Amino acid sequence: MTLAALLGSPGPAAAATCVPAGAWVEPTAAGPRTVAADDLLDRLARRPVLLLGERHDSAAHHQWQLATLAALLARSPTLSLGLEMVPRRLQPVLDRWVAGGLGERSFLAALDWPAIWGYDAELYLPILRFAHDRRVPLLALNVERRLVRRVRAEGFAAVPAAEREGVGRPAPPSQAYRLQLHRLWQHHPFVPSSGQRRPGLEDPSFRRFVESQQLWDRAMAEAITDQRRRRPGTPVVALIGNGHLAGGHGVPHQLRALGLGEAAWLLPWEDTLDCAELQPGLATAVFGVASLPPAGLKLGVYLETHGGRVEIHQVAPGSLAERSGLRVGDGITAIDGQPVSSARQVIQRVAAHPAGRPLGLTVQRGSRILTLQLQLQLALP
Repeated sequence: MTLAALLGSPGPAAAATCVPAGAWVEPTAAGPRTVAADDLLDRLARRPVLLLGERHDSAAHHQWQLATLAALLARSPTLSLGLEMVPRRLQPVLDRWVAGGLGERSFLAALDWPAIWGYDAELYLPILRFAHDRRVPLLALNVERRLVRRVRAEGFAAVPAAEREGVGRPAPPSQAYRLQLHRLWQHHPFVPSSGQRRPGLEDPSFRRFVESQQLWDRAMAEAITDQRRRRPGTPVVALIGNGHLAGGHGVPHQLRALGLGEAAWLLPWEDTLDCAELQPGLATAVFGVASLPPAGLKLGVYLETHGGRVEIHQVAPGSLAERSGLRVGDGITAIDGQPVSSARQVIQRVAAHPAGRPLGLTVQRGSRILTLQLQLQLALP
């Protein structure tokens, strides 16, 4: 089955967009250029590394990833699949899953999916099942969240080399990446109150934030490079968030510094995006996906658990969480009046909450306690 058949062929309404649903487009200096899927995938299958972007909570993005993976596997049967979602210490669990030594429930339990990745496992299970059924080697790309948090708090140089999980010093960031990260950083809760200037690019806290993002980029790039050395001549495909790929500033930049300059990165493109952003260098190619609502009850946040405190680490643009005023750094202390102490509890209680009934959310923001009533709706798959 083709990508267009899986994700929707271009229709009359989509024809006027810069990236019609079901079409591959290459950003060029002369403007967006539509390319034939088979020609593009034939070329991409010869690259040593292929990075597939995603918005973590988008079912449409993961459907595109699966269809692209299947098309690439048909052309390169020995490829490996890297996962941003999984820290390196859990590589043995991935190996057992691919080898058939774990059932699905045991596999997710061994990963402790809600703890390592705050997004619904159902979004990723079709891809994980595909790898299992076809014995595609899976590769854990990431480091532990506590290391990322430590670098964000103390800076990269303050962490002894022996405590960096083997990650080397990242290549310096481009100015474009710093600007991109600064826009993201401004949404964090430390931004000064109104009437004061927002912290600039030279703020020490921002510098540490950049270093924590680069640690993440470098860790994934090194894991991909190591896999190429272990299995020379076989490509690595990796599933990685759009922010680590767009513009080539994150993981592609670190791969170039490690000698893998032929990596390609592909991004899903929704019709809600601004066509002015489709500039050369954004991606090797983009694929038009139909905007689909997430399945089930969703807040639109990524959660981390810190010593019994459930903290919002990211807020998805346009999500219920953003519309309700939730912020990065907020701590969720109770759901419907019942205390919560882990991301797993929050995910389970939101999933079990009756559709159509307001969700009571108790949030700690600094010294303030906020009580919110969120109007959850059940989105159709």
